[in-house]
Amino acid sequence: MKDISIYFQGIAVDGFVEEEANLLNNVEIHTPDNFPELKEKGVALIYCPEYRSVSEVMPKGTDAFRKELYKLFPAASWNFKMYDLGNLLPGEKYTDTFFALSSAVQELIKKDIVPIVIGGSQDLTYALYKAYEDLEQFVNLTTIDAKLDLGTGEGAIDKNGWLSHIVLHQPNYLFNFSNLGCQAHYNPTSTFDLFEQLFFDVHRLGVLNTDITLAEPVLRNTDILSLDVEGLRASELNSSSYVHPNGFFANEMCRLARYAGVSDKLSSFGIFNVWGGKDSAVADALLAQIIWYFVDGYAARFGDFPIGTTKNYFRFKVYLEEIDTEINFLKSDKSGRWWMEVPYPQTKGNKYVRHHMVPCSYQTYQDAMQNEIPDLWWSTYQKLS
Repeated sequence: MKDISIYFQGIAVDGFVEEEANLLNNVEIHTPDNFPELKEKGVALIYCPEYRSVSEVMPKGTDAFRKELYKLFPAASWNFKMYDLGNLLPGEKYTDTFFALSSAVQELIKKDIVPIVIGGSQDLTYALYKAYEDLEQFVNLTTIDAKLDLGTGEGAIDKNGWLSHIVLHQPNYLFNFSNLGCQAHYNPTSTFDLFEQLFFDVHRLGVLNTDITLAEPVLRNTDILSLDVEGLRASELNSSSYVHPNGFFANEMCRLARYAGVSDKLSSFGIFNVWGGKDSAVADALLAQIIWYFVDGYAARFGDFPIGTTKNYFRFKVYLEEIDTEINFLKSDKSGRWWMEVPYPQTKGNKYVRHHMVPCSYQTYQDAMQNEIPDLWWSTYQKLS
């Protein structure tokens, strides 16, 4: 296994609030004298102060959220290892930082440790994606973001145009992209048109403000989650570094983080565009709570993604006249969550039909019962074709 300690700088814990049983006493922290032994599965915190795609002056943010995080207390159900690997050392060029972060994330995934990457600009999502390349694993990427950050794919990668570098990257391992919290006024209509052609999923802010539970199946089907702090409304952050008047409320973002944590499929999580500043105390406290709720979700994972046998699931069959197709829905006996089978196109001479499992909501099943073709079924079927 690769030694990833060379990429990190240890942190001093002097000044952190220490109380009996708080998180400071329950996390294996990379101090200047000791790098944690990554022997057990769990979650690992990484702070990455890489902002050069935004500004030549570094660093622009701080790791002040740690003081807020370690004041908090773990829940009784947290029976796994939690590591803090310290601060990722920026490379000579920002592309060197990308390489270091990607290498570290890849090794953590191999060890069944979920990295939580904090800080830096959102183009670091590209580094998370690259971590899966050598694993030759197709991935689903989800962003929580007011903007779709597509860009043109030309020139250097930056925080507003990193997604096109992933879409155009070869070999390509992106199976699906989803967005939560898009605000139409920040995005050109041409981007929505392209996403529709690519069968990407965009879930607008107003819809999710009405029913935040619609995000749960999306996050249950996600490998990489990239959260843009600017997706929160500025009033929730109380910092002059953030100016967006609309966005998710703080409690909604914490709920999304927990949905992500409880997803058995999700294997890396990044929280980006963390700008810091003198008036960032509320933002730091909220960032700490977002991390806490993600970890609390991780502790509550059901391990019921239907891989292999599905005999312990409740099965429901719905026939859709319009496409002359029967759709199978599965409901977990452990969590009560729903999945939907989408068939792969049948190849010539192959008498067996393979299916792709897609997390869905109970509402999706109800819509199918009304003879409506689920959008999720149709878009997935098109991608499999």
